[in-house]
Amino acid sequence: MQTDKRKRRVLMAMSGGVDSSLAAALLQEEGYQVIGVTMRLWHSPEDQSEAEGRGRGCCALEAVEDARQVAARLNIPYYVVNYEEPFYRQVVSYFIREYQAGRTPNPCIACNRYMKFDLLLKKARELEADYVATGHYARRAYDEETGRHLLRKSADNKKDQTYTLYHMNQDQLARALFPLGPFEKEETREKARALGLRVAGKPDSQEICFIPDDDYKGFLESETGSTYKPGPIFNTRGERLGTHRGIPFYTIGQRKGLGLAVGEPLYVVAMDVNKNSLVVGTREETASRGLWASDLNFIPFESLDTPLEVSIKIRYRSPEKGALVHPPEEGEARVEFAEPLHAVTPGQAVVFYRGDLLVGGGVIQRSF
Repeated sequence: MQTDKRKRRVLMAMSGGVDSSLAAALLQEEGYQVIGVTMRLWHSPEDQSEAEGRGRGCCALEAVEDARQVAARLNIPYYVVNYEEPFYRQVVSYFIREYQAGRTPNPCIACNRYMKFDLLLKKARELEADYVATGHYARRAYDEETGRHLLRKSADNKKDQTYTLYHMNQDQLARALFPLGPFEKEETREKARALGLRVAGKPDSQEICFIPDDDYKGFLESETGSTYKPGPIFNTRGERLGTHRGIPFYTIGQRKGLGLAVGEPLYVVAMDVNKNSLVVGTREETASRGLWASDLNFIPFESLDTPLEVSIKIRYRSPEKGALVHPPEEGEARVEFAEPLHAVTPGQAVVFYRGDLLVGGGVIQRSF
């Protein structure tokens, strides 16, 4: 078995951060033939002057150089592939469309879906690699009874990233490796330091890679050539309270940045793109009993045929809550909450779990 493993080749997605760098080193220690690949996804303004070294995130030139140096330290082949065009089409354009429609997308999910586990898998086939590996904190498993590949949460519950991987299908899971699944984040840094990897202390990127300054308004206006129109803000009784600065700059449940002084905290309850208006209300008025989700995927089974009790996350950082998910009707599944949840946001993902097992998920369309 060990001899067979040493013949296996893996394409390691290297972002220049500590996670993917250590993952590459661990795979090499296990006897895999590792090929490092960095996807060039976005050409940011900071890249105009490489010498300034201001680029941040997984798309910056600094990240490419970090990944290249780690690959040299490990003495593995290293390539940079340019996926800027498909990234813009599949991730950035989707991000823009969703915000213009008054929805809140998760571009990291789209990137995993269309870049890492689609295009990069195709590149792996070209290089005759058996697997694609990433630095995600997740654990792959296999169910002997059903013959299906599974995804389980990582050992580090705070760092677990299965939420962003709910879309993976059986073919993708069969060819995916997640070396960091058994580790906690601090273990990762300690192991990276012990191996002499220069990125051991590099901070995690917290921003969307194509908006490194978090200026959503400036990005949307720059990419679309549009200046978004202000419009009215109403309360749930239809009374006008103020003026918003453009629908795309708000999200359901948002409290800060409304520019209202009414003596109590108010939150965005609804957005009407056609009327260019916001509706705000109290925290209680943001509560929902359930939601409808589409673009569904299930991992332990092909389809959901009977209602299933699960725990759900409606945002990456949200706590899990109990729910009952019903079999899809015309492509949408009804999800009933065990208790009301606040700020259920169209465009975000709802992800289903049973214990540490990732059951699946979908995209939130509307709440009720």
